[in-house]
Parts: sequence; C-alpha cells; structure tokens
Amino acid sequence: MSTDEVHTIWIEKYRPKQISDIIGQHEITERLRSYVRTGEMPHLLFTGSAGVGKTTAAVALAREFFKDDWQMNFRELNASDERGIDVVRNQIKQFARTSPFGNVAFKILFLDEADALTNDAQSALRRTMETYAQACRFILSCNYSSKIIDPIQSRCAIYRFKPLSNEDIAEMIDRIAADQNLTVSEEAKEALAYVAQGDMRKLVNSLQGAAIINHTISPDMIYAITSTARPEEIEKLLVLCFEGNFEGADRFLTSLTRERGILHQELISQIYRSVTTREISRETRVKMIGSLGETDFRISEGAESDLQMSALIAQFVMHASDGLNQR
Repeated sequence: MSTDEVHTIWIEKYRPKQISDIIGQHEITERLRSYVRTGEMPHLLFTGSAGVGKTTAAVALAREFFKDDWQMNFRELNASDERGIDVVRNQIKQFARTSPFGNVAFKILFLDEADALTNDAQSALRRTMETYAQACRFILSCNYSSKIIDPIQSRCAIYRFKPLSNEDIAEMIDRIAADQNLTVSEEAKEALAYVAQGDMRKLVNSLQGAAIINHTISPDMIYAITSTARPEEIEKLLVLCFEGNFEGADRFLTSLTRERGILHQELISQIYRSVTTREISRETRVKMIGSLGETDFRISEGAESDLQMSALIAQFVMHASDGLNQR
C-alpha cells in the first residue's frame, strides 16, 4: 500500500457521490431520485442510527440537484457544535435568506444532529423554515426523531434509514477489496458484519485499519483492532454464568476488559445481542435484559465499571436458576 493510500481516509474515499451509488436504503434513494427528476423537493428529515447514509444521501442529493454549483448552494452545519438559538438566528438564517447561486430555484441547508438543538432553537428554526421556504430547503438529520418538535416534523417528509444488512455490508467489502487488492475471507466478512452492526462508517474504518497491517484480512485482525470480543467468547462468558460458575465468569470477564482492553459498555452491547438471540426462557431473558440495562445506566452515570460488571455477572448467575434452556 502506497504512502498516499495509507493516509487516505477511506470513509471519504469511498463515500458515494451519486444517489444511485448508495448501498442499501433502496426505497429512500428511489424517492430522492424522483426529486432530482422533477427539480422540486420539500423539507426533509433523515432519521436513523449512525453510519447508515444520512449525510451521504444529503450531499449526493445536492450534487445531483446543483451539478457543478453544488458547493455554492449547499451548506452543512452540525447542531451538536452549537446547540442554542444563536446558531439559528445567525448562521442558519443568514444562509437561508440569501439568493441561490446560478439558475436554480433554491439552496439546501443540511443540519446534522438536529436533535441536539434546544427546544427554543428548534422553535426558531421552524419559523426560519417557514419564512425562507421559497429560497432554501432544509434537510435535518437526527438519531432520534422523537427529539424533534412536532411543528418541524409536520413540515418535513420523514425518511427513516435502517441499519445496513449483512448483504449490504458484504457488497461494500467487495467494492473496497477489489479496489485495494485485498483478500477477505468469508469468516473475515462475518467478523466485519458483526463488528459494524449495520454501521457503514464503522465497517470502512475497521477494514482500513486491518488493511494497513496486512492485505489478507482475517477475523482475528478485525476483533483485535476494534477491541471487540469474539462471539464465541461472549458465548463462553454466558455459559459460565448459566453453569453457576461466578468465579470463572468473573475471571474471564476481567481478562476481556483488563488484558484485552475491551470497553465495559461494548461488552454490555455484545452480551445484549447474544441474550436476545439465545434460546432461553422468556422470563429469564426479561430479567437478563433488565440487568443489562441497569448496569449500562449506572456505568453511564459514573459508577465504578469493574464493580458494576461483577454485579452483572452475579445477577446472571442468579438468573441461571430460573429455568434457562441452555444449548
């Protein structure tokens, strides 16, 4: 790999430039293409988890609408940088009130992480969207549409982006592997899909990190560079709990967190994924998910992580006596 390739950020290098190049989200991309064909669009609200293509779709839409003049008629702001009403009164209003460049009917303002705006800022934004609707269309992006006030939601066409499927992940891997001359086994693809969890950004970053080490990508490389436990390690941890072996489970947990450097909350997420798919009784599953949620909340509030994780293991061992149907 050349020096230029090492220092190139793949999430930008392989970001689709056209709507038709976007992987997944087929229903959404078809409707966006219809806007381009008609030359008209309403205000839009893109909602969904990180890395599913919201920003990519907004930029690609602007590129196709405005062609060579897209950068003159498109502006991106991140609401998490400035959350208050001043950003609406100053930056957003200033852009919205100016005339579009060239022979186009309107400009596009893309407001990322709009759910970070305060309610006062959202109320001001709603008025701005109404006042300057002729000259500017707004695309709002958020992780949680419930945090967007109803008056804004009612003024937007809402698009809900889904996490990418394993087939979508595999398609992107094949694209990059062919361009970068990588060898990616089926097991490595499965590891990448497991780590990415439908997040294309996480997938591409993980693949680049592994490719810097070796052009032959293995599952071990993926789990190591992402500090992720292998699925079978999570299974081993649960089996120890289900067997009532608290000491063994706690020691194994410690080896994952202290020796491997896996974050506690990452482990909670992985354990949750295993619990929701494992063959166990409904009552036991409910109790275990409740314990996971409580532990995650306490750690996020600043409680001592090692203590909370040991307490979680103790609770799992107690749940094991409630009729777990172990594989």
